[in-house]
Amino acid sequence: MLWVALDFPGLAPAQLPPLAAWACQFTPRVSPEPPQALLLEVSGSQRYFGGREALLASLGQALGELGLPAMLADAPTARAALWRARSGGLPLDAVPLSAIGTDEAFFAAIGVGSVGELAALPRESLAMRCGQRLLDELDQALGRAPEAREFFAPPERFSAELELPAEVSEAPALVFAARRLLAELSGLLTARQAGVRGFTLTLVHRDGSRRDVTVELASAARELERLSQLLREKLATVMLAEPVEAITLAAADFTPLGAPSRGLFGDRAAEAEDWAELLERLHARLGRDAVYGITAFADHRPEYAWRRVAPGEWDPHDFVPPGPRPAWLFERPRRISDTAAETELVLLAGPERIACGWWDGDEARRDYFVAELGSSLAWVYREEGAWYIHGLFA
Repeated sequence: MLWVALDFPGLAPAQLPPLAAWACQFTPRVSPEPPQALLLEVSGSQRYFGGREALLASLGQALGELGLPAMLADAPTARAALWRARSGGLPLDAVPLSAIGTDEAFFAAIGVGSVGELAALPRESLAMRCGQRLLDELDQALGRAPEAREFFAPPERFSAELELPAEVSEAPALVFAARRLLAELSGLLTARQAGVRGFTLTLVHRDGSRRDVTVELASAARELERLSQLLREKLATVMLAEPVEAITLAAADFTPLGAPSRGLFGDRAAEAEDWAELLERLHARLGRDAVYGITAFADHRPEYAWRRVAPGEWDPHDFVPPGPRPAWLFERPRRISDTAAETELVLLAGPERIACGWWDGDEARRDYFVAELGSSLAWVYREEGAWYIHGLFA
């Protein structure tokens, strides 16, 4: 059996459950050790990560992404791993008694300062002087006695709060602190094989007021870099009226997220994901109302024959126009000078009569042509003796 202990010096007790959820990405057997440690039984995870060394390296890298000081150690038993982590990773025999929470003054007086020296003392005398609990914990650390532990159940939603070491007056500066909470969220989502389509960062101001910053994703995701980039884009648009003292991150409605499959001819899934990430960044930076797609609408008048839709959406009852339509439609038709109309305008197709709109007060009666106008292929019409260009074909 292999146990890994993570000790977080100075950790607030309320921060331990989110860290336990984060640790579940490495093993489902995570046991919190309040107030500031986690114990991970990772025997079954070694093969998945490529062995003990690779597993410990992955843990170390993930701890670095958290940006949280921590001591890591492993051992065949949970108690031994915990004591080793508290001592900075020393061999079990060399672990000082300060790491196991016993009467240091008494043992120092009799020349005992380490777990190895403690284990060498007569057991009966040790039990009489220090109680059975110390003897039981020593036996558990040495593998002589089993230790029953309760394991953490990863939650179906995420919520974590972080007090900032100093007030923050600029919203973009919150990304560094929020990244730790996002790393915890990413770890929980990995453990649950899920993703999220949005999350909310709540800013707690000096005066006690709160402000929610909501980030929405185009597709479910859990990657730390993707979540961090979107939050960075969103916070770049936020102006703070008051300094921020703490932040809270919340996410719910987890979406099952399997591994993407590759297409036979190229990685279409990756291309779709890149497009989704671009939309997310544009939404975060510009706002959802500023980014949209278009779909055809059942109106023969060109200026009314389209509607805004969410990017990627379409109307299954799309209007099919009776003739060619340009990819670029001008907001307002532009008059063609008489000289250009006489010397450069060459009609190629048409006319297409459009006569409608009398019912809403914006009637149109025009004959449209596809025409060459200089070096361009244009959509033109004639009205009251003048020629107008309404759009250009690609």
